[in-house]
Amino acid sequence: MTTVNQPRVRGRPAHVPGPTFLAYTPNGRHLVTAGSNNVVRVYETGSNGEPVNVDDCQENNLAIAATNEYFMTGSEDGMVAMYSLESSQYEKMLIRCTLPIRDIAVSPDGQWAAVASDELTVKIVNVQDPTTFIYIRDCPKPAKHLTYDPSGSYLAISCTDGIVYIYRLSTEQPELVRKIDGLVRQLETTDEVSSRAIWHPDGRAFAVPTPTRDVQVISLGDGEKQRVFSNGHLGDITALAWSPNGALLLTAGTDKKVILWETRTQKALARYDYANVMNIVWHPTDNLVSFATTDGEIYIYQDFIQAEHKSLLDHALQPAPFIHDPLQEVSGNARKPIANGIKPTAELRTRRRGTPDSLDDILGPEEDGYDDDFVVDDDGAGYSLGVNGNGKRTNGHLDGFDDFPDAKRRSIWQPSIHKPFQPSSTPWRGNRRYLCLNLVGFAWTVDQDTHHTVTVEFYDREFHRDFHFTDPYLYDKACLNENGALFSCPSSADTPAMLYYRPHETWTTRADWRIRLPPGEEITSIALTTSFITATTSANYIRTYTLFGLPYRLTRAKATPAITCAAWRDYVLTIGNGPVGPTGSPSLLYSIENVRRGTTCQNLDTVAMPPSSSSTSPLKTVFFSDSGDPCIYDSDGVLLVLLHWRTPGQAQWVPLLDTRKLERLASGRKEERYWPVAVAGEKFHCIILKGGDTEPYFPRPLLSEFEFKIPISGLNPSSSKVKNRGDGDEDEDEENGQESIEKETAKLEEGFILSSTLATLTTDLLDSTTSQGTHVQRADLARRDLETDKILLQLINVECRTGEERGMKALELAGLLRDRSGRMLEAARKIAERYGRLGLGEKIGEVAERRLLGEVEGEEEGEDVL
Repeated sequence: MTTVNQPRVRGRPAHVPGPTFLAYTPNGRHLVTAGSNNVVRVYETGSNGEPVNVDDCQENNLAIAATNEYFMTGSEDGMVAMYSLESSQYEKMLIRCTLPIRDIAVSPDGQWAAVASDELTVKIVNVQDPTTFIYIRDCPKPAKHLTYDPSGSYLAISCTDGIVYIYRLSTEQPELVRKIDGLVRQLETTDEVSSRAIWHPDGRAFAVPTPTRDVQVISLGDGEKQRVFSNGHLGDITALAWSPNGALLLTAGTDKKVILWETRTQKALARYDYANVMNIVWHPTDNLVSFATTDGEIYIYQDFIQAEHKSLLDHALQPAPFIHDPLQEVSGNARKPIANGIKPTAELRTRRRGTPDSLDDILGPEEDGYDDDFVVDDDGAGYSLGVNGNGKRTNGHLDGFDDFPDAKRRSIWQPSIHKPFQPSSTPWRGNRRYLCLNLVGFAWTVDQDTHHTVTVEFYDREFHRDFHFTDPYLYDKACLNENGALFSCPSSADTPAMLYYRPHETWTTRADWRIRLPPGEEITSIALTTSFITATTSANYIRTYTLFGLPYRLTRAKATPAITCAAWRDYVLTIGNGPVGPTGSPSLLYSIENVRRGTTCQNLDTVAMPPSSSSTSPLKTVFFSDSGDPCIYDSDGVLLVLLHWRTPGQAQWVPLLDTRKLERLASGRKEERYWPVAVAGEKFHCIILKGGDTEPYFPRPLLSEFEFKIPISGLNPSSSKVKNRGDGDEDEDEENGQESIEKETAKLEEGFILSSTLATLTTDLLDSTTSQGTHVQRADLARRDLETDKILLQLINVECRTGEERGMKALELAGLLRDRSGRMLEAARKIAERYGRLGLGEKIGEVAERRLLGEVEGEEEGEDVL
């Protein structure tokens, strides 16, 4: 970085010495300045003439803002006044505060003005109707700076307590979405040092000056630190501003220097010697920068950026400087655009053959001089121009498409395919991310600029030892189980994509290994079991290796592009994009294969996704439960398990839990999400996310678990509380009794379907083993059947207690009992007789007799169909 030696611009005395402020109109035609005197000056861009003076303004102006039609000033007496740019006349007073105004920010649409003062309330006033206010009262200290984001949806407030508050303004009342402490220094409202948060033009991040005299970039999405502009100033920063396209940053400090930075590299490009600068603004379109000093002078610097850096200012909108930009991360979902409307030429196509005994075959070829096109082109409409190789009339008689832009001539619609992802991993948040989160442990990586550092920790430290290593390959995916850890990295300029396996225990000197994929092939997802390693790639290959690197199987995925994969023992589940549906999004197809046997359990079956989901990635994760059943978690917060997946063509997705219907959310006052981790011990293990977070972050949160709760038809909302519409106590007691019965029935019905589902999963597991399972598994199935029968007996008891008219349902429930010894049917008969339902008792006895005689009830009789 060098000090720029170009002609120094002469300062224009605009106001008396003291704080001076300036602002460009959005169209760039005028520059408006205000200072300690009672005159506001309006400079016309490109003119060297005298500015227009707006006299009789308030004295000691401390803030200014401008639109294309008006400008407003805020003064020390607490008044915000609005003036017309066209007439240079006072129009109205927007608002009056009891303490001095400190800053004014106008929304991008010019409809709202946010006002900060020495009061503890930030006021947002409607410019057209000053009687309409919105108040922000959450700040414990006065606000020093206000800034709207480019869309006008967010407002950044820098308070004197050293905290930056981010409010969402798209709701009816401003909503605090981010509170960032310790980022800026604590200041007084009268200090010349700045703590202003300036939004990057792309709206995804903002930058603030730090106490260490650096400029820190903060992500709006997660509030994490991104890139930093450092080692520039020797004094505190007093002003900063992005260029209109976000490619450059300009800062000024108490060290009497103005520094020009490049956003992409965070490198200082040039240094300018200007003292006491307290405000900087860029012209919206031209190579023009203006800044004001505490001496009351205005500097209008034409051709501020030198020729060697001028190209940076000419670029289109540049992205904010993220450590890992979500828009630039390489994903495996890239596919070539569909060529719509382009057909092969006639030479490349086989001409359609005529049907047997067609007219052309009978009459033979045309004689010379004759043509099928008998229509005479007497009006020049192109009738006789012949046909092309497709048998269609050409468009040679039409006007060309030269007058139409390229965007109109090519197809603009493409299917929105599901992006590939690695289960249990999180995206970058600042310089950290989780590579894997499960019940065994967790692995995370930290970006150190030149390399990464990977840490793996286990929940059971008596069984496994934590480890940490330096990662020069930049691993971005990981799997973790009881035997080892698997990592994968993308390709770079020097190395191709690679798999790295590290076992936890070994009896040799070196047991870990690395496998390099062919050049140009990227890894999109990986899976690890106790037997095999599986990886899906951007070439739509499914690569399977043994635990020590032997290539075991290589197949090409049928559903492409591949999305993700999961594995358990010898089974591998892969999911990919399928045909495009009526919504314009592809259906998701899955396949399950037994790698060791080489057999297919399910082939290109459909993944059950929420029908009304607006998310482009409705599938959030996929994994196997501790008992080996495939599970998925979708964007609607529903956990589903796959039944009968070992039998080809019989698989069914069954919901086990809808997190939107949890009792902890019934009040509507909690807003939280759930990050799925595992299904184990008949419970859903997850991480609770609060405060608008979409993924877990550091420090590592605790795991929570929820019981399964299959969503069934609920109660009538009007019966959820006691009704008081009856004429007397008897009506009220009757209604309350009916409500109690409905609640009891709903709870038992939910328990029945859940118990039946879990019993079916256990039955499928036992049927798939040659030895019919272990003793523990068989005992577990008997226990589940007994629990199911107990629930059915409780339902029979409710039906019998309700009345004689419920006898048919009670008989149906008796037919669903799983016990074949007759004990449960005898218990059902006794329940019926206890309530005096003799007819029902006789029919239940008939069902018991048929079972003892070995008669199988069929579907035609409506019994024992489960």
